[in-house]
Amino acid sequence: MGSSASSQKPDKIQEAGKVDYTSMSDEEWKNRLTNEQFYITRQKGTERAFTGEYWNTKTPGSYHCICCDSPLFESSTKFDSGTGWPSYYQPIGNNVKSKIDLSIIFMPRQEVLCAACDAHLGHVFDDGPPPTGKRYCINSASLKLKPK
Repeated sequence: MGSSASSQKPDKIQEAGKVDYTSMSDEEWKNRLTNEQFYITRQKGTERAFTGEYWNTKTPGSYHCICCDSPLFESSTKFDSGTGWPSYYQPIGNNVKSKIDLSIIFMPRQEVLCAACDAHLGHVFDDGPPPTGKRYCINSASLKLKPK
């Protein structure tokens, strides 16, 4: 065991330092996150507008997933959408994904998730600025800013 020459790995065993975030239980997430972070990222909650830590932040840096530390957005793509949530016109690479959210029947939306750990981040809309025309409306509690 532990030999790098072996090409077979038992199920659920990860490389050193790697965590399989997709198989973590709610209890494991609750131990890693605050109540608000858990509610938003794992239970698809939403913080109230104008209350999150980053809605009005102008600090240069990158915004990472609070759950798995994947880099999600650069501060250079952040803009003031007037909504009370941090908004970005473009994610970093393919580090976020989206899927249809039908939780409000009369208002279908595109949910934004971390591609690495499936954390709920917020929603994306087609009313953002150039060059993408997208507005990634993200909960502050799902992010951590790493200043430059």
